[in-house]
Amino acid sequence: MAPSVHYHCPCLSSSTTPPPPHLPSSFYSFHPLHTLFFCEECDAVRCNRCVSVEVSTYYCPNCLFEVPSASVRAEKNRCARNCFLCPNCRNTLSVVPSDPPDSGDGRLAVPISTVGEPPFFLYCNHCRWDSAEVGITFEKPTGLAAQLQKFEDSAPDSLEFERLKDHFEPFIRASSLSSSTTSHAVAHPSSAAHSHHLHSNSITAAASAALARDIPGVGKYNPLARSTSSRGIGASGRDRSVNKDEMAEYRSRVEIAKASVVGTGGGDADVEFMRHLENVSEVASLDQRWENSWVTSLQTSDLKPLRIPLHSKRSKRCPACTHILIKPEQKAQSVRYKIKLVAANYLPAITVALPHAQQALTEAAKRTLGKSTSAAEDDRIPATGMVAGKTYPFHLALTNPLYDPIQVRLSPQRLNISTAPPKDGPPEKARRPPFVISLPSSPFPIAAFAEAWEYDDDEDMFGVEEGDDFGTRGGAREKDGRSTRSKTVGVLEKRANVTIVGGEVVIGKEAQGNVKFNTLVSYTYRSDDPAPSESNDGDGQSIPQGNKPPEVKTFAFYTVIDLGPIIPREDPKSVPDF
Repeated sequence: MAPSVHYHCPCLSSSTTPPPPHLPSSFYSFHPLHTLFFCEECDAVRCNRCVSVEVSTYYCPNCLFEVPSASVRAEKNRCARNCFLCPNCRNTLSVVPSDPPDSGDGRLAVPISTVGEPPFFLYCNHCRWDSAEVGITFEKPTGLAAQLQKFEDSAPDSLEFERLKDHFEPFIRASSLSSSTTSHAVAHPSSAAHSHHLHSNSITAAASAALARDIPGVGKYNPLARSTSSRGIGASGRDRSVNKDEMAEYRSRVEIAKASVVGTGGGDADVEFMRHLENVSEVASLDQRWENSWVTSLQTSDLKPLRIPLHSKRSKRCPACTHILIKPEQKAQSVRYKIKLVAANYLPAITVALPHAQQALTEAAKRTLGKSTSAAEDDRIPATGMVAGKTYPFHLALTNPLYDPIQVRLSPQRLNISTAPPKDGPPEKARRPPFVISLPSSPFPIAAFAEAWEYDDDEDMFGVEEGDDFGTRGGAREKDGRSTRSKTVGVLEKRANVTIVGGEVVIGKEAQGNVKFNTLVSYTYRSDDPAPSESNDGDGQSIPQGNKPPEVKTFAFYTVIDLGPIIPREDPKSVPDF
């Protein structure tokens, strides 16, 4: 598994500190950088789990026709034009005319018009399927969705759904009217019954009535049963405990035992079809049947053409301040964004690499020319891993996306190890962390982002200017005698807006699992953009009011760095001594 770096989003916890990385639940709090957003108002990182999503527009992915929101439900979220999918291969179908009648003299008939002659049918250029095989033809080549609507409306599942809506509509309408008549209870908040009814709607009322229905074999709890039994039945001869909102029993349009007779699948018809099956391709796959309808036939020859489902463009808002983070353009043909606040434009991008693993892979690739593949695999696996009881260096490459130089400080989070004593051993052994991370504790600079052609020469690509005191602090520390730790921990390289920092991991002898640790990344930058003047005469010049220093901004975020799994230490007897 390659080393990785993920960024923390605090939406799943009330604390800004991330959970320990060894917990399985911490996986849901960290995300790749390219999937995160950044809110400028809240100055916080947002992920796809915490942002609120709004649909901007609906469109057909085939004809790129923009569909109004009011027509989406009426069209059942499908394209209402001449866009269809093949039921076999999901390719787009084309409208073709019928072949002209044969004249009988063996000559090819010349078409009279370019439109062709009816009937028209849908044809797939990939698998050669056409709708004439299932008996679907059209009288004209336009408005095919309206012509195909009669086939969809006559389907058994569509008729059953309409029957369900007709059955529940009176009850939902009555529940809506009853809730509107009790709206005056807002002025009397002391009434518990009225306040409870205000929070209910037609859907909850229908669910309550369904839950209150009698279940055969189970006694129904009725708190008024004792008073009813003592008083008996009322003078009108009706039981007062009967629920007034009880709906009439629903009877389906077709009995389930007779469903196979009308072609809705199941029963003896499918058993007889499978008994005489000669080719597996005659049976429709699950994807083909579920995509077409709720209940369809097993036979491939009964599959119908599908209207292409609509796609949508969605906007995303910050959950705290409701400011827009992502807003695409309304046109379906455009792939641009009006607003695009992604975290990659605000946070430094961090990548991690293991030098010994890269060197081992390079040497293994050279040895592959003279050895077999199995021998190369045996040499590569232990070389690229991290063995318990050893020390390994690693490199962190930080890329600055801002147009201002930044000062970055890395603070690894200390592992919280359980203090419970082990079964056999002293309690101090339980407090010992499985590995220790060493990173430069002093801040180091990263140059500002700039285009490649903006650099004057190669020296600017690999360092910062000498006169910039904001970016030379790290270089002074590099020359210090305390940072000469064989170039393992500290700033190793600077090029353009990328700074490579080295670190070390000391793995314990009994360590297991992965080397994962949380790191607090805090960076500081100063914004040299002048503040807008209150009085502007249009000449583009503003009078500075005093020597105001540039604004210094600081932001911090957590990351989890995964260096890979730890290989348990081998038995000393099996290791040859050279």
